[in-house]
Amino acid sequence: MNQSFIWRRRALKFAASALCVAAAAPAVQAQSAAPIRLALIESMSGPFANTGEAVFRNILWAVERVNARGGVKLPGGARLLQLERYDSKGQNEEALSALRAAMDDGARVVLQGNSSATAAALIDAIDKNNERDPSRRVLFLNYSAVDPVLTNERCSFWHFRFDAHADMRVTALMDVVKDDASLKRVYLIGQDYSFGQAVLRESKRQLAALRPDVQVVGDELHPMGRVKDFSPYATKIIASGAQAVMTGNWGNDLTLLVKAAREAGFNGSFYTFYGNALGAPAAIGDAGIGRVIAVADWLPNVQTAPSEAFYRSFRARFPKPSEDYVHMRMQLLVEALAQAIERAGSTDTVAVARALERADVTLAGQRGRMRAADHQFQQQLVVGMMDRQGAPGVKFDVEGSGYGFRVVKTVAAERAEMPTTCKMQRP
Repeated sequence: MNQSFIWRRRALKFAASALCVAAAAPAVQAQSAAPIRLALIESMSGPFANTGEAVFRNILWAVERVNARGGVKLPGGARLLQLERYDSKGQNEEALSALRAAMDDGARVVLQGNSSATAAALIDAIDKNNERDPSRRVLFLNYSAVDPVLTNERCSFWHFRFDAHADMRVTALMDVVKDDASLKRVYLIGQDYSFGQAVLRESKRQLAALRPDVQVVGDELHPMGRVKDFSPYATKIIASGAQAVMTGNWGNDLTLLVKAAREAGFNGSFYTFYGNALGAPAAIGDAGIGRVIAVADWLPNVQTAPSEAFYRSFRARFPKPSEDYVHMRMQLLVEALAQAIERAGSTDTVAVARALERADVTLAGQRGRMRAADHQFQQQLVVGMMDRQGAPGVKFDVEGSGYGFRVVKTVAAERAEMPTTCKMQRP
């Protein structure tokens, strides 16, 4: 490569850079104020790293959308949102260390969700911090930690949950179970921590109330994130004569469970909270057609034009098959935060929290509102059944697997809503 060509290429690159800076100059001037920091605390390494990365993509996309329209409008001028990630490594102590680091870095909004045990630890730490140091108060926005106690007995003014809690999700699944007259034997299995225990407890309660004819032939908890071979569990499931498995498992604990069950020859159904992505459909294969059921706040095959445009936009932003896991609730979370800051006219934590209690947001046809009594987000839920892409109602597959989920039940927000025992203490 001759020297003149090198200099010409450098000159062109410099000119292109100058044009980009010039084009961005008005936006930079409009956004002269410091950005509003959002701290994402999740497992970015370890056995659940794929779940943390999936969350990061979702929150990043939502933040980009807010920033693309000029950021959050405040009396002193618009401010951009800035997402920063902190690795909890799947450990509560690491999450608490990450919280301290995020606060030291200036973050006053924390996001987490992929563990109810971690969420509970963060709520306790944030409650204590906010009482002790009002100048560094923090809001906690939770998108996936669904242990019901977090918005009941352990509710906090500083904590807002944007996912349906476990009891709400079980209720949606039971809308399908109650109509399956052939189902007589169910095996319950879950991760041995607060969330997994809550799923099994509520599943047993609702089965007894709605389907007393169904026998629970297995009721088992396993260590979270530590089981590498689920074949012994699959053997027990088959030996029990179960026609269906009900589980709240997520991440690799779900993928490995369903894969082991398939390989062992189990041909029953799986009623799941999270069976619609993160490798589970590909691991199950044809054995899951008509047998794997998943509950969610939204699914790609919700058949409306706004929903399809929303999904296609996400896939254009993240085109790799492995990146194909979009959550509507995480988008609504960021929209609700932006709305609350603008309504508060300030980034003051208390003012934003009070505005967030009145959040009412709509995106791509999906509406959600925050219930002030317990800070539990209320939105419609859908139940999907696995089928081949191209089958009726399955326009889109999951992660390039060739399998997707057609919507078989839509549960209106009013029906999904459940009472709360929260006694909110407000500052």
